[in-house]
Amino acid sequence: MKFYVVEEDRSAGFTGNLRALPPWGFPGVTPCDACGAAGGWAGLQYPCVDLSGLQEREALENPGRQVSVEEFSRLRDLVRPFVPSWARLEPGADFGPPTGTGSGTFGDLFMQNPWSLYIRREALERLQDAGIHGLSGCPMNVRFRGKNPPELLAMQLELHGRLHIGGVPPEMRRVCPNCGMQRHELPQPPILDVHSMHEPPELFRLHDWPTFIVASERMADSVRRLPLTGVRFNELAAR
Repeated sequence: MKFYVVEEDRSAGFTGNLRALPPWGFPGVTPCDACGAAGGWAGLQYPCVDLSGLQEREALENPGRQVSVEEFSRLRDLVRPFVPSWARLEPGADFGPPTGTGSGTFGDLFMQNPWSLYIRREALERLQDAGIHGLSGCPMNVRFRGKNPPELLAMQLELHGRLHIGGVPPEMRRVCPNCGMQRHELPQPPILDVHSMHEPPELFRLHDWPTFIVASERMADSVRRLPLTGVRFNELAAR
């Protein structure tokens, strides 16, 4: 089976833009005393997670700040009961539906950036009718300018699979015993380790590189056949 990285189709001419942010998010972390890692991750987005019932949710309403590793661990323990079992909870993760405004024209699928994917409700239904199941999209709190605004859903994607890291120096592969971080540059070329996955869904994020949104061959073929607009597929080497 082939796999593809999902990318924005800039040749399609759509002008859509979202000025919307999730209501909650983990702060970044201050530099680790052991390894020096700091900041947060991009691509860990859980728009279907509702934290309105969390008593200390105000601590997650200013994700731009930085906290100690110990404080982050405390916040992560508070959030864990509200998220799916497969969720990866790291500094910088976002929760809840994007909230704000939108303008312009949108394709059937839309990427605000390389790691944020949205889909029109009717496009999701067409994919489901075509036999593509397991896709999860949640309504957003976004006000659109103009008539006939699109009904866009924010996609919540499971995490599956890893990249081969044979070219990464051994010292960069180690997990810090203090903060749990493992940071290394994107392996070049990126190659999907097919043995790191067990029955992945048709659309998912890479577990170790969540900014990569990956589609199965079946998903890519369905989008092309229907046809649905807004994205293109770049084959990801796999072995």
